[in-house]
Amino acid sequence: MKALVLIDLQNDFCPGGNLAIHEGDQVIPIANRLQQKFDLVIATKDWHPQDHLSFASNHADRKIGDVVMLSGLEQILWPDHCVQGTHGAEFHPELQTERIKIIFYKGTDKFIDSYSALYDNAHLRSTGLGEYLQAQQVNEIYMMGLATDYCVKYSALDAKKAGFDVCVMMDGCRGVELQKGDVERAIEEMRAAGVKIVTT
Repeated sequence: MKALVLIDLQNDFCPGGNLAIHEGDQVIPIANRLQQKFDLVIATKDWHPQDHLSFASNHADRKIGDVVMLSGLEQILWPDHCVQGTHGAEFHPELQTERIKIIFYKGTDKFIDSYSALYDNAHLRSTGLGEYLQAQQVNEIYMMGLATDYCVKYSALDAKKAGFDVCVMMDGCRGVELQKGDVERAIEEMRAAGVKIVTT
């Protein structure tokens, strides 16, 4: 069985949001079109508490883009984004949600970030997505969303490691590109792990 996984199509990652990704909103029509082609559509949301320690605002004398240690891992400090219950955490208003069967929430633990849709960054806690896919007898996952070089990449790598066939649809993704070349490096890393890089 095939499943479509829509990664973090939220207001804060689109133009006007707190962590806006260039052209992030341009993937929404692609997501809407693709949903018609899958029997199982799943979405994820970044769902941070206000005091999440990946936010620069929660560290004295630190700024956005600084790197700190969080739960033993290097952590980039981000602007406050996708805070639980806020407008920024809601799906983009043009995203059609009627066909979304289930939503998985990540980044809910203030002490550790969760780029991947399957696990937190230390792989200590599962979001439940991998187990759900197995229970639904899914063997092939098609992913798209925001952002190519973070949540899409780590979700694809974890899904591949969990034994799924994974296709990332690049025209349905946009990247943060903190450093020039981050998106291209993410694509190569996914490809090297056996993730299929395709277009819709």
